[in-house]
Amino acid sequence: MSRRPESERSDWTDLDLLTREEAHGRLLAEIAETDARLAVLGGSERAERELLQSRLRALHEAAAELTTDRTKD
Repeated sequence: MSRRPESERSDWTDLDLLTREEAHGRLLAEIAETDARLAVLGGSERAERELLQSRLRALHEAAAELTTDRTKD
């Protein structure tokens, strides 16, 4: 077995690098999932609803950032 110990492996060996489009697609899927979770919450789960709404805002911001034109910076 010639596999090197974790401490000696290159950082680039196992990275799952995403394109902006792939990352955007994953964010959209997470947004849809979070929307669905919010839709089934009742009024008694106020704290969870607030957390999900905060998460949803952050997901939307991240998705929007991925679609902005970075060549203008």
